[in-house]
Amino acid sequence: MNDDTDKDVELANQAVEPPEPPYSVYTHREKATMIILVSFTAIISPLSGAIYLPVLPSLARDLDVSTSLINLTVTTYLILQGVAPSFIGNLSDVYGRRPAYMICCIVYLAANIGLAVQNSYAALLTLRCLQSCGSSATIALASAVASDLATRAERGKYLGFAAMGVTLGPALGPVIGGLIDQYLGWRWIFWFLTILSGTLFFILFTFLPETGRNVVGNGSIPAPWWNMSLVAYVKQRRRRRQAEGVDLESAKLPRKRPNPFAALRILGEKGACITLLCSSLMYGGYYMLLTTLSSELSSRYGFSSVIIGLCYLPIGVGSLSYRYTGGFLLDWNFRRHAKAAGVVISHNRQQDMDTLPIEKIRLQVSLPFVYLSSALVIAYGWAMETKSSLAGIEVSLFFCGVFFTASLNGLNTLIIDTHISMPATATAANNLCRCLVGAGAAAISSPLINRVGLGWASVLVSGMWIGLSSFLWLIMAKGPSWRQAEKEKKEAARAKRENVDARNSTSG
Repeated sequence: MNDDTDKDVELANQAVEPPEPPYSVYTHREKATMIILVSFTAIISPLSGAIYLPVLPSLARDLDVSTSLINLTVTTYLILQGVAPSFIGNLSDVYGRRPAYMICCIVYLAANIGLAVQNSYAALLTLRCLQSCGSSATIALASAVASDLATRAERGKYLGFAAMGVTLGPALGPVIGGLIDQYLGWRWIFWFLTILSGTLFFILFTFLPETGRNVVGNGSIPAPWWNMSLVAYVKQRRRRRQAEGVDLESAKLPRKRPNPFAALRILGEKGACITLLCSSLMYGGYYMLLTTLSSELSSRYGFSSVIIGLCYLPIGVGSLSYRYTGGFLLDWNFRRHAKAAGVVISHNRQQDMDTLPIEKIRLQVSLPFVYLSSALVIAYGWAMETKSSLAGIEVSLFFCGVFFTASLNGLNTLIIDTHISMPATATAANNLCRCLVGAGAAAISSPLINRVGLGWASVLVSGMWIGLSSFLWLIMAKGPSWRQAEKEKKEAARAKRENVDARNSTSG
């Protein structure tokens, strides 16, 4: 009788146990809309760099400076593009995404207005650095918003949305820059960026709610009034009156102070350091392709700046197909491994990464695309070197965009998966490494091509990528054990701090 009573009590307790809260309170359509919005806001960073390239001769002529000094503004832009997100990204992980966007908006708009009216090289160099600081963090913020809203099982698809703006920027920038410079003059490039960014930021401030999980949890906790969009303010006031659906447990409290060097600490982790190294060196090779394409088309085919800009479109279209190639495969492979491990994927519920080999899940998709990218880079290099038909060059550029974006975004997804509590900081660390390597690649690309030719330069880049793939195989094998050791190290440090605090409170 007692056993039956105990069983009834246990069943009753199970019956009243509240269900696990959803990872995000937003619907698929709402999440996709928000991620596409921040993605197209992130376009301003690569667009600001790429749109500037066709006007370098005009700037050197009008400001009466050498081409090498004008090229210095490109290098400094890339360096600041890597450094600035380390500060803004960590701030957004602590205080939310919207305050970070507000800072970026003010800095970027002020820099563009200044660039449009300046008349000296010193002002150009200074304001380009300021422009880079204001725009570059939007890339990290876009990936962070996607991580706030999407679980690991669907992150490949949503990060594909988040990457749309970033991949469109380098493709559309030269086209827009060439057209504006030819018909309106270089100053209108900065007025165009002012108008575009002002429009995007107005839409963002009006419609984008705060998504930072440190602030609003799964979206059910009202953000502070100063951190609300107009639409979110109305919705959250309604929720507060109804007192329904608020899940205080989904907020990741307590919050820490912002640490501008948190991105550098990620580089101290063995698995993350290797992943970031591979990702940045791959990006460096890809950036060599992007920055030299215009000069190669001009010198070998004699195309105008407008035609050269149009030749960038295939690589942008190929990059946009990531959601239907790499993004789809990342999510499919996650579901496959989850089924093999007996992990049930519930809609809108986060999965426990400790039971899944997340490194293998992501790299099994990325590695084949690394090898395909290597082959296509060689095909592009020799097609250009031998002055092949333009159709052959454009086809190779299209598939370069498809395969390279799929391989690089797989690595980006892995970095976010293994640093889910600070996605903006992790993306900032990734951006730091990529932009610094990209700046170096831009500096050596022309001398390298002049020395060995574009064909053999593409072979060197491809060989470097294939060599780097051995490190990715190492991460597949050792990554889980490295991650577990890092987790135990952090838990031991946390326990030590708690013991010290407890002793201090007792003695006090």
